[in-house]
Amino acid sequence: MSLANKWRPKIFNDVVGQKYVLLAIKNSLNSGFIHHAWLFSGIRGIGKTTTARLLSKSLNCEMGISFIPCNICDNCKDIDNGHFVDLLEIDAASKTKVEDMRDLLDSTQYLPLKGRFKIYLIDEVHMLSKHSFNALLKTLEEPPEHIKFILVTTDFSKIPLTIISRCIQFNLKSINKFEIIKKLKYILLKEKITINLLSLDLLANYSYGCMRDAISLTEQALLIGNGRILPNIIIKMLGILDKKYYFSLIKCLVFRKIKKMLLLLNKISNYDIDWDVLLIELLILLNKIVLMKYLPDINNNCSVLEIKFFKEISLFVTIEMIQYFYKTLLIGRKELFLSPTYKIGIEMILMKAILYVSIK
Repeated sequence: MSLANKWRPKIFNDVVGQKYVLLAIKNSLNSGFIHHAWLFSGIRGIGKTTTARLLSKSLNCEMGISFIPCNICDNCKDIDNGHFVDLLEIDAASKTKVEDMRDLLDSTQYLPLKGRFKIYLIDEVHMLSKHSFNALLKTLEEPPEHIKFILVTTDFSKIPLTIISRCIQFNLKSINKFEIIKKLKYILLKEKITINLLSLDLLANYSYGCMRDAISLTEQALLIGNGRILPNIIIKMLGILDKKYYFSLIKCLVFRKIKKMLLLLNKISNYDIDWDVLLIELLILLNKIVLMKYLPDINNNCSVLEIKFFKEISLFVTIEMIQYFYKTLLIGRKELFLSPTYKIGIEMILMKAILYVSIK
């Protein structure tokens, strides 16, 4: 069994980084004010579907509705194993047709067979068609008392306002780096694996707020390291470049050094790197330059080396330059996969940013 599945939260208190969402759920369950439709949104891998399943378990635990389900009754066990007859999980990405939604909603008239409520958990709900949303809306307006809907999405903006207005909505946030490190440390201690703090810091940094990615990367590092988590393995595995390369690329942008930038990218291409990560790191650096320029008293988790670089480069940039660099790289990242190669894509993206500064 993978670490992600083995350590999937069994109770709400195991969910990482969603304090206020969990508090609202706890108060709702304890007070008995339970909405008929819940909407969980946020980036991937932060606990949306897990929270939805835990809510289903709390509502259908044989011991009664509680923030802490018993985890020993048949209903709790069946939900954990994905076999609970009154929890219908639907992947909206593969069930987009209105006919699929109508067939599903036709079953709402029937009472639950084992549980207290029949629960419809619709994952990636934003993928539904317009007609499917209209069919869902009709049931959301006047749902039977024995029905609960839990909608999950990674793209909140694509959900019609008519649907949102009939749900109680929670936006789950990306997870703080230090919370990710704490969870990874806990898992590794339980697995009796030697902990390396530098390794955990790297894994947390490059999971970008996603707990599931952090655990998956940890498992990958363990396989490559034959049961050990070593910083040098993680650096090679993730294609992490020395910070000096990112600093040099930023300088090439600011000082319009096209030839130097191309030579530098040729050198970087000799390493086994993830080109998308390179763009992400440049975007993060651009943000930190702005913060250092206008909020110099806040270090924003910057290293001494970064602070020195930011102070130096901030003297030569304007907010307009940084904004354009950021926008160009951000749009370029979305189109990177269209390039003949990722290296060519990166070269053209950075060249576009440099040429703008030259023209200005």
